[in-house]
Amino acid sequence: MIRISGVCTLFLLSSTLLFAAEPARRFTNEYEIRRDLFAQTSSFLTPSMPSLQTQDVVKRKSPALAALYSLLVPGLGEYYADGFGSGRFFLIAEGAFWLTYATFDIYGAEQRGDSRAFATTHAGIVAAGKDDQFFVDIGNFANTQEFNDKRLRERNLERVYNDPAYRWSWDSEASRLQFKDVRNSGENALNNRKFVVSAIIINHIASAINAARCAISYNKNIEQQSGALQFKADVLGGWANPHGIVLTVSKSF
Repeated sequence: MIRISGVCTLFLLSSTLLFAAEPARRFTNEYEIRRDLFAQTSSFLTPSMPSLQTQDVVKRKSPALAALYSLLVPGLGEYYADGFGSGRFFLIAEGAFWLTYATFDIYGAEQRGDSRAFATTHAGIVAAGKDDQFFVDIGNFANTQEFNDKRLRERNLERVYNDPAYRWSWDSEASRLQFKDVRNSGENALNNRKFVVSAIIINHIASAINAARCAISYNKNIEQQSGALQFKADVLGGWANPHGIVLTVSKSF
């Protein structure tokens, strides 16, 4: 014990003289502090000690870049900013929205096609080249004559169907109502795609805002960690063969 204390005293005294001999300067990391303390006492270091390396510099995250990533793909910006824990929900929502859009699109197109094929058989229409308004009209009136009479009473001559290609006559009222139900079901599904698109846009914007917040939070954590000094003391050579004491003061920048 006396030997160890003597070595420690001599080591600390030599370190004090070393600091007094060199001009004061700012230490930038753990490696430079150790180098200044033991530049003249490298003989104390043993092969068993780990090599000293400079600390890795933690890169800051760009909030603008994180927001841009999530505007393109929701959740990607959060992944970049080390915040995928919250970003995954935006990614899951994105997939669900697109699946809903595809469902509405496929179902609406099928219902529209089925209703027009049904009208061809039960109302004698020629579906090719007709606009959506024509199919609305045949769903509301039993035949062309009934429709034209109403337009004439309203003095709306521009809406009268005079072209034989626009003639129709339902074989029964039940057929007309069935056509109308199928057509409305398909059109409602197709119109619902607009709401899904709006939800997708909102999801992208919300994810971008969240990604920017994750990047800002990430940078604040780096600043808080870099502001703290860390002290560590080790025995050179271990307790079995002590040669001195290593005092490490580290600070991240």
